[in-house]
Order: sequence, then C-alpha cells, then structure tokens
Amino acid sequence: MKAIIQKIKFKASPKNLFEMYMDSKKHSELTGAKAVINRKPGGKFSAYGGYCWGKNLMIVPNKMIVQTWRAADWTKKDLDSILILIFEFAKGGGLVNIVHTNVPDRHAGHLNQGWKDHYWKRWISYLKTQKG
Repeated sequence: MKAIIQKIKFKASPKNLFEMYMDSKKHSELTGAKAVINRKPGGKFSAYGGYCWGKNLMIVPNKMIVQTWRAADWTKKDLDSILILIFEFAKGGGLVNIVHTNVPDRHAGHLNQGWKDHYWKRWISYLKTQKG
C-alpha cells in the first residue's frame, strides 16, 4: 500500500476550494464528469461518472474532508483507501493538502498523476476564468 501526498496552492480562499470539491454541480463542471456528493458525515459520494466512490468519514466545513475512497478498477480484495483534504489560508489564496493513504501499489502512480491532471490543473484553469 502506498500514500499519495500533495500540496497545491491556488488563488482562491479555502472556503471556495472546499466548495469546489464538495458541491456536486461545481465538482462535476470542474472535472467534466458527473459527481454526486453528500455533504454529511456518513454520506456517500461518487465522482468521475462513478469511477470512484466512497463515504464521508468527517467534514469540517471549509477546513477538512476525510473520505473512504475506491475506484472501479480496484479488485474486491483491495481495501478502501482514505482520502484527507485539508484547506488552509496561504499568501494570495489557499492551500489544499491531500493525503491519500492505503492506495494499492499498482494504482499509486496513476492516481498520483490523476490528482494533478484531473483535479488541480482543472481547478487552476477554472480559477483563472473567475472574477475576484
């Protein structure tokens, strides 16, 4: 099992970044694929048209999200991974820290790059189009 650790700075507040992830409509628009996200602890989510799913373990509004997470190409023997997103203030905007633990070894490289390509690059592009 592997852990993916990333830290990404954006020109947006932690609250805005939190909403970009937790709001089903925004999440769907940003990734270009359907996302359904329940905002309550214990609630389920799915993203990328059902490619990944899990449930919310803990939500601290505008600050932290902890979810179980798994993907369609994982085997039944693969345990759920845990995704932790922490949203912080940073000079000129906000910072997203992710720790994605318990990732099956064979998927770690793909997922590490996937977060960058399918989330962070798209978030940066989206934020450049926003006013204020």
